[in-house]
Amino acid sequence: METKKTHQADLRKWSSTLFNLSLAISIGLCLVAFEWKSYSDSPIKEITKESELWDIPDIPNTFQTPPPPPVEIPPIIQAQPDEIKIDPTLISIDINTTETTEIPEVIISDDPPVIDKAEEIMDFIEVQASFKGGMEAWYEYLRKNLKYPSQAKRMGIEGVVLIRFVVNKDGSVQDVEVVRPLGGGCDEVAKEVVENSPEWIPGKMGGRPVRSRMVIPIRFKLQ
Repeated sequence: METKKTHQADLRKWSSTLFNLSLAISIGLCLVAFEWKSYSDSPIKEITKESELWDIPDIPNTFQTPPPPPVEIPPIIQAQPDEIKIDPTLISIDINTTETTEIPEVIISDDPPVIDKAEEIMDFIEVQASFKGGMEAWYEYLRKNLKYPSQAKRMGIEGVVLIRFVVNKDGSVQDVEVVRPLGGGCDEVAKEVVENSPEWIPGKMGGRPVRSRMVIPIRFKLQ
């Protein structure tokens, strides 16, 4: 047997309306809860001159002193000896002259002065300059006169010093210089032993002796 109800007594027709109403009420309550603000009843602390004392630290003034100016070291001037020497015997000055004393006339020649040109130093010649007695005599001279510097011995320095010099037409040696140094005092010893060497046999060009330049090695080796 079916149960029959009237249309006015059916509550399902209000279900959508009640659902929307309840949803709106819920959203409204949530918004009110989020926006709700509470304030404390305690009074805000007031800072007055009588109740609070502020300690202001005394910051000292700092003064930055500028750096001292750089010290200028004056250059050291060394007096070089005068290479020109005047023979006092060639100058005669008579301070006891009178008005009647005859002064010899100085005659200046019209001829141009004679300029002595140094002969050319050749690097490549037909016959190279050599030590008198050959290389054996040169090595013997080095064994007797070449002394190993004490500083080089302490530092254990070994090697070769290249010396360049000029052999003149008469066999003398000049313009001695160190081309490749070694250090430890070896350069000075090698230069000195070449400067004090005996005369060499000059080089020749076209059968005539000429000034030539030579480079010779001097070896330092610890025993």
